[in-house]
Amino acid sequence: MVLLLDGNAVAQSIKRDLRQRVERLQQHGVFPGLGTLLVGDDPASARYVAGKHRDCAEVGIKSIRYDLPEGATTDDIIHAVDALNADAQCTGFIVQLPLPKGTDAHAVIDRIDASKDADGMHPYNLGQLVLHVSGEIATPLPCTPRGVLELLAAYNIDLAGKHVCVVGRGITIGRTIGLLLTRRECNATVTLCHTGTRDLHEQMKRADVIIAATGRPGIVQADDVKEGAVLVDVGIARVQDKSTGKWRISGDIDPSARSVASAYTPNPGGVGPMTRAMLLTNVVETAERQAFGK
Repeated sequence: MVLLLDGNAVAQSIKRDLRQRVERLQQHGVFPGLGTLLVGDDPASARYVAGKHRDCAEVGIKSIRYDLPEGATTDDIIHAVDALNADAQCTGFIVQLPLPKGTDAHAVIDRIDASKDADGMHPYNLGQLVLHVSGEIATPLPCTPRGVLELLAAYNIDLAGKHVCVVGRGITIGRTIGLLLTRRECNATVTLCHTGTRDLHEQMKRADVIIAATGRPGIVQADDVKEGAVLVDVGIARVQDKSTGKWRISGDIDPSARSVASAYTPNPGGVGPMTRAMLLTNVVETAERQAFGK
């Protein structure tokens, strides 16, 4: 029987625990706050940000929202980042990506106070991940890679000694998850592939675990998967149904591949909820370090 890795259920469990931790912080006079900075009116980005604020309400974290128009310049965005950096009520915040064309996302991310980097994507925090091959990392971790590992751990999927094929080289997941997977606490062996990999089929076919994050629907087919592999679908793309004209969300892994796998994440409902739960976790952990020196 194929195991469905239910990100919604695991995320709800994490949020229940976070609510208790937030209540403890509040008893000590500490009130965690999550800020969001949204630029433009992209419907998908607006939905993601709205979801993050709903999550905050669930666990008792204060929401701080900054919205800028589509025509905002890099300087305008940096000014908003400076305001969030200086806001004592903001424990951590995120800049919703992608930013509009013509703006400098690297300059914006660099401007974030590393201690308030709720996404775990600031160069300093990524550097800490690179430097720490084992042991505790006392800085925020990238949300999606951490969410994937937490989801697999919740279902007791041991990655030690396993061959993991990561498909996708983006900084949000592809490059960064390899750093987590190869830490001594995880001990996986990682092959990083991408859409330009010539023998992509052969690389995936050898893998015990495939983590797909390209945004190309169906890049992983059933014949790419060896019997009993674990499938983690991180890719998101909007696909139009030719018969109805309606748009739907599609992942990187074709549904037919599930028949070969031992476990898989649905998409949506797999990694997405875990990413949002890890965002809240980063905020709460930052508040705990400030309050209790943890």
